[in-house]
Amino acid sequence: MKPLRIIDHGHPVHRWVRMDHSYQHWLWKKLGERAVKNLNRHGFEAHLAPDAETARSLILERITPKKSFGFGGSATTRDLRLIEILKEQNKTVYDHWQTDTGLSDLELRLRQGRCECFLCSANAVSATGEIVNVDGVGNRNNAMSFGCGQVVIVAGMNKVRPDLDSALRRVREVAAPMRAKSLHMETPCAETGVCSDCNAPQRICRITTILHRKPMMTEVIVVLINGRFGF
Repeated sequence: MKPLRIIDHGHPVHRWVRMDHSYQHWLWKKLGERAVKNLNRHGFEAHLAPDAETARSLILERITPKKSFGFGGSATTRDLRLIEILKEQNKTVYDHWQTDTGLSDLELRLRQGRCECFLCSANAVSATGEIVNVDGVGNRNNAMSFGCGQVVIVAGMNKVRPDLDSALRRVREVAAPMRAKSLHMETPCAETGVCSDCNAPQRICRITTILHRKPMMTEVIVVLINGRFGF
């Protein structure tokens, strides 16, 4: 709870008020509606889902006809249990986090970029209709722009920013330090929480891709979820 300072008969009075999360979701909804409008204007197929269950149903409805799927290192797609559901449907899934496939890490990443459908998240999305991703290896950035007939990008509204400049800042100031920390990388930002534009061997910010418009030969579906997901 946060104290609210109120002037009562000329005297300040502190009262405790509880933050109602519905206001945050209302604000995210308004921001998400602007983002979806501009993403659709830029050629993407964009949707705003009110919750994870709706997002999962929407995604599965759009991808079910496909037979082979690649997954980037996305916490959001895993939170939606998309990998497990597709495996239960006997679909072919290429996931480089899975170590018992009999394929090398390189071969898995290559196949992710040539499957029928690639699923990933975004480091940031702008309400002006751009999608920003920063990779260390580059398999996600490549797969989401060319090679797969269908791409699904799913992101929580915590990743949406008003414009492209603020989306790029979010990657540097929020997404990258938290992701490096979660992966136990030996980078300055994983220690300090602040980007120093380092040359550390384990630096994960090496390739920046901005989808300003839908790639010409790729169907891109963007699903924003009115909630907090991923880094």
